[in-house]
Amino acid sequence: MSRTVAESMALMEQETRLSESRPATPGTTRPGGRTAKVRRAVLDATLEALAETGFHALNMDRIAAGAGVGKTTVYRRWGSPVGLVTDLLHDMAEQSLPASDTGSLAGDLRANAELVRTTLTDPRMGAVFRAVIAAAACDEECARALAGFYRTRLAEWAPVVTRGTARGEIPAGTDPLELLRAVSAPLYYRFTVTREELDAAVAERAVTAALAAARDGVFAGARDEARSALPE
Repeated sequence: MSRTVAESMALMEQETRLSESRPATPGTTRPGGRTAKVRRAVLDATLEALAETGFHALNMDRIAAGAGVGKTTVYRRWGSPVGLVTDLLHDMAEQSLPASDTGSLAGDLRANAELVRTTLTDPRMGAVFRAVIAAAACDEECARALAGFYRTRLAEWAPVVTRGTARGEIPAGTDPLELLRAVSAPLYYRFTVTREELDAAVAERAVTAALAAARDGVFAGARDEARSALPE
């Protein structure tokens, strides 16, 4: 049986070498075929490992074994645990659910807050986010990847604020990104700093406070103010 497994892994290794003639930069994707299947298996194994043991216990050989691929493939393509986490964050951004369109800004912001809350309170995904946040705290590449993940998600949800502005629910010039950050920031604070319970009431308060601030014009002209604060 062990010989069969070894032969299978060797064959997969050979096929992967043929499909990847040069090393890929961690976080890049190659379309279709064997390479896509290998990437999916490795990223799934990475996510499971992060959920179970965290970033600092992430082991490349174990990821290869868990994905059923040769470890040479994993080392060549991703290079390090940081490369794995970086690519996983890119994949998570690509796979995230699209923004809601409930017909009102308040409804859309509630959907956003509830998505954040349910993700962070899910035992598996909450553990993954704790792991990647820990990785970002000690590695600049991971920090850039995590920032990129949130830029992608904010850009996906920005149109809900634009629609709310067009409907006259909030002042013209409201910065979508600042409003969305104000919704999720209290949730992440409880998740990462105070470790307090994240229930539906917490999410509702975050939406209520952010929406009240937006209606008062707190986030209107935020970009212009940021520019004017820069030195000449």
